[in-house]
Amino acid sequence: MSKNTSKLPKSQFVKNYKRMWPFIKPFWFRALLATLITIPIGSLDAVIALALKPFMDTVIMEQGGATPFNLPLYIIPIFVVFFTIIQAILEYTSAYLNAWTGGKITQELQKKLYRKLLIIDQSYLDMTTSGMVLTRFSGDAATACSGLLSNVKVFTTRLFSSIALVGVLLYTSWQLAIIAILVLGFALYPLTKIRKKIKDIVKKSVEIGGSSLTTYTETYAGAKTIASYNLQEYQKKKFFNLLTQGFKLSIKNTQRTAWLSPMMHIIISIGMAAAIWYGSYLITNKIITTGDFVSFMVAMLMLYTPIKNIGKNFNQVQLSFMAIDRVFEILDMPLTIKDKKNPITLEALKKDIVFENVNFAYKEDTPVLKNINLTVKKGQKIAFVGNSGGGKSTIISLIPRFYEVGSGHIKIDGHDIRDLSLQSLRQHIGVVFQDNFLFSGTIRDNLMLGKFDATEDEIKTAIKSACLEDFIAELEDGLDTNIGERGTLLSGGQKQRIAIARAFLKNAPILILDEATSALDNKSEAVVQQAIDNLMESRTVFVIAHRLSTIQNVDKIVVINEGEIVETGSHDELMSKNGAYHALYTAQFKGK
Repeated sequence: MSKNTSKLPKSQFVKNYKRMWPFIKPFWFRALLATLITIPIGSLDAVIALALKPFMDTVIMEQGGATPFNLPLYIIPIFVVFFTIIQAILEYTSAYLNAWTGGKITQELQKKLYRKLLIIDQSYLDMTTSGMVLTRFSGDAATACSGLLSNVKVFTTRLFSSIALVGVLLYTSWQLAIIAILVLGFALYPLTKIRKKIKDIVKKSVEIGGSSLTTYTETYAGAKTIASYNLQEYQKKKFFNLLTQGFKLSIKNTQRTAWLSPMMHIIISIGMAAAIWYGSYLITNKIITTGDFVSFMVAMLMLYTPIKNIGKNFNQVQLSFMAIDRVFEILDMPLTIKDKKNPITLEALKKDIVFENVNFAYKEDTPVLKNINLTVKKGQKIAFVGNSGGGKSTIISLIPRFYEVGSGHIKIDGHDIRDLSLQSLRQHIGVVFQDNFLFSGTIRDNLMLGKFDATEDEIKTAIKSACLEDFIAELEDGLDTNIGERGTLLSGGQKQRIAIARAFLKNAPILILDEATSALDNKSEAVVQQAIDNLMESRTVFVIAHRLSTIQNVDKIVVINEGEIVETGSHDELMSKNGAYHALYTAQFKGK
């Protein structure tokens, strides 16, 4: 059992570097050079220790003896300074190369993670907080690369320093060297236990860190809600509780790892004491000289001093390994929503969109949609109505494949949407949500997301169709007005109309309107509804409507309750049936 445990760090080291190699490969030469430079950096540590022997024997103890290469004694201090300067230059070069390489590798890893974030399943984002997304997709990449590369430099330097210094130990006294090496082995053994002790704590700490970032985001984004509901004390307690949990985990981590350096100090002090005791015996019996002993002790001190603090570096390496594990857990996460091999490119909507026995569930054994069958011909306007939570938004989310159909088929012109390329499918679908996301920047920036090469005439047409002309004319900077993050400087109606204008520019033949006016007041709704009516012309439209007065002129109304279609027909047909739609309509307009 202990044998396997002792091999864990080595196997983990090899595993993680193999996984990181594709990111290191483009910069392998600089990475290798940065590592190779550490060889002389570490090896030159032996020069000072080796230089002390002739000084002690020849100058202080007057025992005679040759200097290395029979050099004059006064030359040796000059060589020590020279070698130290060389060591310092190499140290700077290695640090620069490590920073450059580490930055580049981190950049490539973050690019890979961001590409994954752009295509990751919506179900993952639904279940993951913004703070955890920031931690997993950004923070872990930095931790993985910076910690790993910086500690490679430390470990490589100390490895070759140790080899050179052990050489000095053996050169001066093989008897004392045996003691030093045995003590070194005992001192390093506890490192094999670290990963197991901190794994659970690190996992919980990452979760707490993600929750803290989420709280910051919510406090920023929900500042008005916090103020209007007097939630300052509630938010403060929530955040302070996270800080307390983080502090407790930090202390627990300290309790499990802080013993490492003191334990090494104790073991090494025992080794030093044993070396002094046995060294005294060897000097007394003239087996070694005083110079040998002093040179040995200096080499031993130079060997042990960094080793005593290696526990902290090793702890950082383990944190980097765990960050790498989390990074590749994300990168290896399978995608449910992806193109099949050799997908079909959707050129245009020619005939119809058909739902065949469509079933769907967000969670297993909790069905949301049950046997949905519906045919929508090209150019038809279809409205989905029903009680809240009945599955209306889910149906329209399946069309652009925000989620994958559980069973059954959605077909466009006879092609299952899973056989179509995602890019061509979504290029043919325009969506206007209830709460449309606007990006930081100007009105023009957000409009042109619908069509990056839109001409000025196309933009003017979209603005006019979206009933934005008067609003933009009043702005000092017009289309180049900055709207703030998420469009915070705009009203709800203005944001909706910009989203509609963006959809106009995209000019997709299929249009999805997800309760696009439900959050607006009557005045704003009237303007936005006019813009929507303009947008709906000559398109196949799916509408989710909260206000039934806005859908009376659609071609077909589909009533959904408990995930099932219970009625379909025009407004007049459904009102005459005195069924579910009639009940909804009557309840909404009761007393008006």
